[in-house]
Amino acid sequence: MTETETNAYDVVVLGAGPVGENVADRTRAAGLTTAVVESELVGGECSYWACMPSKALLRPVIARADARRVPGLSQSVQGPLDASAVLAHRDYYTSNWKDDGQVGWLDSIGADLYRGHGRLTGPRTVTVTGPDGGDRVLTARHAVAVCTGSRAALPGLPGLDEVRPWTSREATSSKHAPGRLIVVGGGVVATEMATVWQALGSKVTMLVRGKGLLPRMEPFAGELVAEALAEAGADVRTGTSVESVTRENGTVVAVTDAGDRVEADEILFATGRAPRTDDLGLETIGLEPGSWLDVDDSLRVTGHDWLYAVGDVNQRALLTHQGKYQARIAGAAIAARATGETLLAEPWGAHAATADHAAVPQVVFTDPEAAAVGLSLAEAEQAGHRVKAVDVDLSTVAGAGLYADGYKGRARMVVDLEDEILRGVTLVGPGVGELIHSATIAVAGQVPIGRLWHAVPSYPTISEVWLRLLEAYRDA
Repeated sequence: MTETETNAYDVVVLGAGPVGENVADRTRAAGLTTAVVESELVGGECSYWACMPSKALLRPVIARADARRVPGLSQSVQGPLDASAVLAHRDYYTSNWKDDGQVGWLDSIGADLYRGHGRLTGPRTVTVTGPDGGDRVLTARHAVAVCTGSRAALPGLPGLDEVRPWTSREATSSKHAPGRLIVVGGGVVATEMATVWQALGSKVTMLVRGKGLLPRMEPFAGELVAEALAEAGADVRTGTSVESVTRENGTVVAVTDAGDRVEADEILFATGRAPRTDDLGLETIGLEPGSWLDVDDSLRVTGHDWLYAVGDVNQRALLTHQGKYQARIAGAAIAARATGETLLAEPWGAHAATADHAAVPQVVFTDPEAAAVGLSLAEAEQAGHRVKAVDVDLSTVAGAGLYADGYKGRARMVVDLEDEILRGVTLVGPGVGELIHSATIAVAGQVPIGRLWHAVPSYPTISEVWLRLLEAYRDA
């Protein structure tokens, strides 16, 4: 019998997506020896099946939509997109699903990569089963960071496996546009993928259980996106549940709760996410396999002073940029505890992921784009804040009119009436994704309304909406 190899590190990171990479970067920068374990591709979900391929697919779609609203250019871009060129553009940004560059980056920071499936086999201990079936045991002197992310959650419909449904992975990596596509869901993945495939030639039918799209944003965001999808040719059906799905002679048949029969070539279920914690050995340390992991603001798992859960697995904010933010906090906290430095764990401190509660930004890359940070009006009221919503029609801003003929959009800021700071901002309209960071700074920085009057927007840009919002608040 071959003796199992054992290696000791200061830190062991499970998962080499953007979150795991950032944890490793911070711990290595602090001089801590670090091992990273990955069962698939280094770079993770974001690089190969989510953020990068989806935005590479969406960019030509949005660019064409913008160009069609510009005099002197609109008549030149009325034809269909070159689907093969768009898909090749997507393949380039996924590095053709090869991770050589990401592996090289890990090597450059001095982290050791172990390929294979890692499982906890006790406190501070990870056993990695490699591609050859052999095991290696890694021990962590200071911390193990679980950064394994999430996977698509599929509903419990009978026979769904036989239908071979798309999840977000298939939707972002498909080599062709299906003639007809059913999209089940109304969130970010559903709306973005409906936007892509409708533009690439698919006839899209959206079956949305809720009463509108983008339910985590202000209601007007989903309304404007639904209106645009319908104008583009998509069939958007809200208040509709899927009761059964079959595949008959290659055709997908979905039957709704209203008894409608919808046929398509493929069906995408974009109905939520589940943590990738079901086969991590959590039971060996008293935790429930398959569960989300509860953490404090330094991202340390409740009841385990050596275990951290960073990114999607803690369910705080399932966004790549937010996971990377958490990773920077967690890596700094691990290093501080390892070296005996003072932990700065107060809100907005160096070791507290405060933005997870108060200032999470997000952009939905549909046409129009929808962007938000902080709390919606309903969320702020539910949290007990005394607030007022101030709305502005974005088409009244000179920069919006110059950006596109017939510009349609809306902006809202949620003002805390006691502290006179912003609790949240939502923007919907072409090009607003590049405006959201200014709102993020205002919300995260708790910039007083009085000081925002001195942040002068350049004229004529869409950013002048800030002045219009302040004027609306003053005049209300």
